[in-house]
Amino acid sequence: MNLGLQRLKCLELSDTQVGSNGLCHLSGLGNLESLNLSFTVVTDGGLRKLSGLSSLKSLNLDARQITDAGLAGLTSLTGLTHLDLFCARITDSGTNYLRYFKNLRSLEICGGGLTDAGVKNIKDLSFLTLLNLSQNGHLTDKTLELISGLTQLVCLNVSNSRVTSAGLQHLKPLKNLKSLTLESCKVTANDIKKLQSADLPNLVNYRPE
Repeated sequence: MNLGLQRLKCLELSDTQVGSNGLCHLSGLGNLESLNLSFTVVTDGGLRKLSGLSSLKSLNLDARQITDAGLAGLTSLTGLTHLDLFCARITDSGTNYLRYFKNLRSLEICGGGLTDAGVKNIKDLSFLTLLNLSQNGHLTDKTLELISGLTQLVCLNVSNSRVTSAGLQHLKPLKNLKSLTLESCKVTANDIKKLQSADLPNLVNYRPE
């Protein structure tokens, strides 16, 4: 391993043909803090080769072939603060592995495989400031109730779900919320405006608008 690369802190490999075999070459990057593997051909099995990157804080795995099994191989990365699983096919079962990532500030799981049951494993990630659960069409108002204790949230997206205006009451404790996106839900701009004026004074960006 080149000595200069050992000091590397950020590595951007998105939209490349990097695969699982290539990940073994990253094992010596002990100072790596940010790794982007979105839209690569890395598979679940290959992710285990990242288990020794103890300094890693940000990991982008926005790739459709990544599943619950891939997440299981990352549980040693307890220092993660940013985890992007946007297109990954994570299900309720896979969310059980999120308990290892207590320091998460930002989490995106938008592959369509979550239900309210999976959100139960997200509700205790108390440091979250950004949560994107859009495209999970089975999520209901129960999800909003479950995350109502995540009072550090600044940005929340539960678009393209079954959330309705009745569920907005659960967001009242989220006083730090600045951005709320509930597009393609049974929620109107007027519903959100009422919530904003009465309970969420910091809310500046919202959709529908």
